[in-house]
Amino acid sequence: MITEAARNNAEWCEAMCRAHGRPGTFGPRAWTNGRRTPLYYPDAVTLTADASVRDVLDGVDRGAPGASVKDSFARLDLSAEGFRPLFEARWIHRPGWFPAPEVGVPAGTSWRAVRDPDELVAWAMAWSGGDADEAGLFRAELLADATTKIVAGYAADGRIAGGAVLSDNGRVTGVSNLFATEGTDPAETWAGCLSLVDDGSPVVGYESGDDLPPALATGFEELGPLRVWLATDA
Repeated sequence: MITEAARNNAEWCEAMCRAHGRPGTFGPRAWTNGRRTPLYYPDAVTLTADASVRDVLDGVDRGAPGASVKDSFARLDLSAEGFRPLFEARWIHRPGWFPAPEVGVPAGTSWRAVRDPDELVAWAMAWSGGDADEAGLFRAELLADATTKIVAGYAADGRIAGGAVLSDNGRVTGVSNLFATEGTDPAETWAGCLSLVDDGSPVVGYESGDDLPPALATGFEELGPLRVWLATDA
């Protein structure tokens, strides 16, 4: 299931890169991008446990500062190549046959897909905490991507209470960029976005630190570690 989660996450990275006009390349053991990727997105993602240093770095632009690698199986050592560990996280998985979470969506909050560019701007501003530069990461081209569904929970007064990105490749649905705005329980956000996952689809993602317990509270289980490396010239 980690292999499925890693592939799904790489496909989401590819969708984001395509939206910015910078598509990458899928190889047998890694997804790589020869151009610097958008903010917060890696330049390479390992797809198999036997991926090597060369599988990831040979497809990455080392001429520009800030290269990063998502080591999906936490097996690579890139320190000799001028990288340092940026953070570690845990892959998570929720079987498709699990019942709805015991944590429910609050009364008066409705969850649905973001449908148009104006809604996407509002969603991105809520996700970024009002940072317009970070919000610009989410471009309207994502709304036309068949595998990507950006979802939001709307409170009774119309404000965005939380949101996430769902990436469905037909085998699993990945959850990323999940956020809860002030006053919203993150576990309720997980419950809300899960209500929009197709019935029977296993759900995957990764979280760390204080963001992990709310996911576990809605039925996810930990699968294993991942590590993100950042070039020391960043």
